[in-house]
Amino acid sequence: MGRMGREEFANSDKLPLIVVVDNVRSLHNVGSIFRTSDAFRVECVMLCGITATPPNAEIHKTALGAEDVVHWEYFDDTMQAIEKLTAEGCEIYAIEQVENSIALQGFPADPAKKYAVILGNEVKGVQQQVVDACNGSIEIPQFGTKHSLNVSVTAGMVIWEFAKKLGWVK
Repeated sequence: MGRMGREEFANSDKLPLIVVVDNVRSLHNVGSIFRTSDAFRVECVMLCGITATPPNAEIHKTALGAEDVVHWEYFDDTMQAIEKLTAEGCEIYAIEQVENSIALQGFPADPAKKYAVILGNEVKGVQQQVVDACNGSIEIPQFGTKHSLNVSVTAGMVIWEFAKKLGWVK
């Protein structure tokens, strides 16, 4: 299948995208985000607030070891992660349905830039102070009776779209 080993993964180029997980409760969602981040070689996953961290058997159930290879960091508060990302020159976008958000398919990602996306709590979404601290917000258009997606599904869609827009998928 052409899969990388751990050392090869560690030394490989990474998608210039950081996934920030803002107070996500479900350990299975966290594990799934790790697994998708592994699949697309995301640079880092930042776990914030009440979000659980590895090592954790429940995270491992869905991550299947991705939590051992994807670089991750923990922050007590998501604003600490934003401060670090801002200092590193990242453009930061909340994945949230808010006024003036940009539709995911229309987001003009620039391959010369480094990005961070913030995924929010399963019930409350991304904290308002976090949304306010971002460069903007991106939303996934939805056409059914529900206007929210599972956070791990959202992560997969957003990471895939960034991989395409940043030239990783041809």
